Parts: sequence; structure tokens; C-alpha cells
Amino acid sequence: MWPTNVMSQPFSLLTLLVTSLLVTSCGFKLRGDYSLPSGIEELHVLSATKNAPLQRTLTSQLKGFDIQIVTDITNKHIPTEQIDAQIFIQSENLERRLLSLFSTGQVAEYELVYTINYYIQFPNEEAIPIEFDVTREYQDDPDAVLAKSRELDLVYSEMRQQAADRIIRQLSSSYNVWLQTKGY
Repeated sequence: MWPTNVMSQPFSLLTLLVTSLLVTSCGFKLRGDYSLPSGIEELHVLSATKNAPLQRTLTSQLKGFDIQIVTDITNKHIPTEQIDAQIFIQSENLERRLLSLFSTGQVAEYELVYTINYYIQFPNEEAIPIEFDVTREYQDDPDAVLAKSRELDLVYSEMRQQAADRIIRQLSSSYNVWLQTKGY
């Protein structure tokens, strides 16, 4: 009979190897582990309202990539053929919907709906309009107004982060589709 540690070591190694092969072969990636295609070197991030919160969040997340980000093109005279992509945030709207009430008639729970309308445009192409919602449930407590106010600000910030992540993923996939249609 073999000692337990001699048999378990190769078996553990084999199990680890098979598991890692299965996970990588199906294309699994950790959420948030994404990158922009290497062809995007200059990206314009514009918004209908100056200094929009989503524009600031998106710009700060894009700074982690090795690309030039332009957020104001009013003073620049760059032909649209020379930019790699443009994101224009048309609108961002935050809506609170009532979900439930306390027995006293005060609001107990909200559904927060953050709606983003934007478009992505590549050189010499029509703009691609995109709209999506980020939703969260939020429980209110009228006895802890200050704490709940800070929590609500944190939830809004997380919703903007999630929206920015989604825009970056959409930019990446749209760019790859655009390259395929151009035959690159």
C-alpha cells in the first residue's frame, strides 16, 4: 500500500492541472479583468454636460490603460479620421422608484435606476447609439438620515463605476467588430 502523501501529491497536481485547463479553455476571465484593444491609442470621452459624474468616473478608469484620453476637444483641431474612437455620453439619469413603505407610511425601500444614453463612434463610421440601465435596491431608514445619505452617495458612486466598466467592455467589443468589418 502506498503512503497517503505520495499518492495525494500527484493526484492533487493532476486535479489542479485539469481544472485550470478547463477554466482557461472555456474563455473564463475574472470580472473586471479586461483590456482595450491595442489599436486604440487616442480616445475622446465627451459628455453633453460639462464635467458629468460618469464622464469623470470613466476617464479615471481609462487612465489605467496606456492610451491618450481627450475630454475636451473645443480647443483641439484634430480631424475625426485621426482619432481611434469617441465616446459621447448624451445623458445620464438617476431615478428612484418606490418599492415598499413602513406601516407609518414612510418609504422603506427604493429601487434606484441609473439610465445611461451614449454612443460610440469610430473613424469614418456612423455613431452606434447604446442605452442601458444599472439598477440597485436601497433600504431607507428615517431614523438614520445622515448615515443613509452617505450610504446613498456610495451606492451612486458604485453604480457609476459599474456603468463605466460596462462602457469600456462595450467599447472593446465594438472596436473588435469594427476591425473585422474593415478587414483588419
